[in-house]
Amino acid sequence: MARNTLLLALARGMLIMGLLGTAHADSVPFWGAKASVSIDTPIDQLKKGQFLWIGNAATVGPVVMVVSLTEQRAYVYRNGVLIGATTVSTGRPGHLTPTGVFTVLQKQKEHRSTIYDGAPMPYMERLTWGGVALHAGGLPGYPESHGCVHLPSEFAKLLFDTSPMGMTVVVANDATEPQRVAHPGYLAPVSFHGGAPIARDPLAPTQVERWQPDLSPSGPVSIVLSQGSRRIVVYRNGVEIGRARLQVVGDEPLASHALVLAEGPSDTPDPYVPDPSKYRWLLLAAPGDVVKAGSEISAGALARIRVPPEFVRQVNSILTMGSTVFVTPAALSPDNSGAIVQVVDADPPADGPPSKL
Repeated sequence: MARNTLLLALARGMLIMGLLGTAHADSVPFWGAKASVSIDTPIDQLKKGQFLWIGNAATVGPVVMVVSLTEQRAYVYRNGVLIGATTVSTGRPGHLTPTGVFTVLQKQKEHRSTIYDGAPMPYMERLTWGGVALHAGGLPGYPESHGCVHLPSEFAKLLFDTSPMGMTVVVANDATEPQRVAHPGYLAPVSFHGGAPIARDPLAPTQVERWQPDLSPSGPVSIVLSQGSRRIVVYRNGVEIGRARLQVVGDEPLASHALVLAEGPSDTPDPYVPDPSKYRWLLLAAPGDVVKAGSEISAGALARIRVPPEFVRQVNSILTMGSTVFVTPAALSPDNSGAIVQVVDADPPADGPPSKL
């Protein structure tokens, strides 16, 4: 009798736990439209919560997302081909979404906020360890988030299933469409991920370059190329593994931009200067660009950059397709004047997982 009473109590407990679990799952709202609009719908006519998804328009190649704060829309490209567009809601005044060039640092299908009372953040793709991410969320038709980029639930799911870890995300005031360009050969791009702010220059006065790949043997690579600092800095998995002095011919500022490697290098080893024909880039204007008279994003402008040949060879040895390099005219220093543009984001704390989001 006692045994039957115990079994009945266990069964009731399991039923209650199951009901609580169901209630918890059901507490996650569904935001936005449940299906894509028709393919012939003009993107500028998307209403709040609506999205376009044509994932089969391109099935291979790097994935890039561009978020326009002004338009409150986002665009997804694969190998330079538009495969999705959606309405979004970004940060409201006091909690603005930072502009910059980011990569997806972490993905979590079911996530609840650790700083906003357990608010659901399904299909979360983290952009910064400080609390900015892409995820399904409210879409009132205007900026209302705490800094994250809210997406329609179904679009967030499709993006989550399509986007790779390290996907490049450009957040800017205006949308920028990728252009296909051939690299002039000074350097092939690599992926953006991790890294710490560049606060000092450890190169000795007579030192041209330093290369220490053993400091971080594996992981995604990020490169920041600064005209103002006359430096190129390479990180792998958030650890600096090399830097070098560089020369930029002329004083005209380069336009800020990101380059995503869409194709290359070839399988044929090239011990000398890389052949530009082996690389194809997707070029995007980035926040903080300084496009003025005489300033351009072109092969001619990029050819003004001079990087030590041996450093180019070393960097090319760790390249991966689908990666990004960020070029900026600004000096990479915490006391640099002007608008703040996020370039790289530090790795999470060593003593545990990130606490903000």
